[in-house]
Amino acid sequence: MITTLPRLELKHVSKEFRDEGRRIPAIEDVSLRVMPGELVTLIGPSGSGKSTLLNMIVGLLEPDQGEIWVDGACCDGRTGRFGYMPQRDLLLPWRTVLENAIIPLEIKGVPRPEALEQARALLGRFELVEFANAYPSALSGGMRQRAALLRTLLTGSDTLLLDEPFGALDALTRRGLQDWLLAVMRELERTLIFITHDVEEAVYLADRVVVLSARPGRIQLEMPVGLPRPRRQGMIASAEFGTSVARLLQALGVDI
Repeated sequence: MITTLPRLELKHVSKEFRDEGRRIPAIEDVSLRVMPGELVTLIGPSGSGKSTLLNMIVGLLEPDQGEIWVDGACCDGRTGRFGYMPQRDLLLPWRTVLENAIIPLEIKGVPRPEALEQARALLGRFELVEFANAYPSALSGGMRQRAALLRTLLTGSDTLLLDEPFGALDALTRRGLQDWLLAVMRELERTLIFITHDVEEAVYLADRVVVLSARPGRIQLEMPVGLPRPRRQGMIASAEFGTSVARLLQALGVDI
């Protein structure tokens, strides 16, 4: 019998912070499984601990309680196991697109010629061939996000964690990048956890949407998304899409 282990599993994870002696619970008793190749979106009110959760997964923070398992084993040393893209693109302004992209490879000690070759091989998929030698100041918002995601992908991880990567973009650019991201993830067969504040975006991208409550963040709802793939923007007008959005809004406490 062949079984597939979760790529990532959180078991009763809790985290709190302290501010001048005052306890501030951030995450409380969160248990979650993410399977290989799954695209999970994470939504919740501001301050619900979404970013804290990602920071624990990648090893920047440790849970106060609970365990984080990777590929079927409890994993304390998680730094470097995941590709992580925070809310800001954090491109270095003095480096070109290509030079920004190879940073994870340089950190790993990959020789520069080999690192540049690996990055150039992916520029076409990220629609950046013509901008390989451009500096971040010359890029549009969408281009900057694609460059940052290329850098994240070059960490070599099978699992990517993206924290509201499209949040600052206009609606048209955002929709184009949603379709582009789905195509890239399908082609490269990566596992993805994606934070968003946009309920429609959460449904459009995901195999499953996880809703966190207001602080301290607890899982309010895990909702599978039954829309067929590949996704098309026209699906947003479908009854099934509208029903899914309404269910998420209700879980978030929004009157509809």
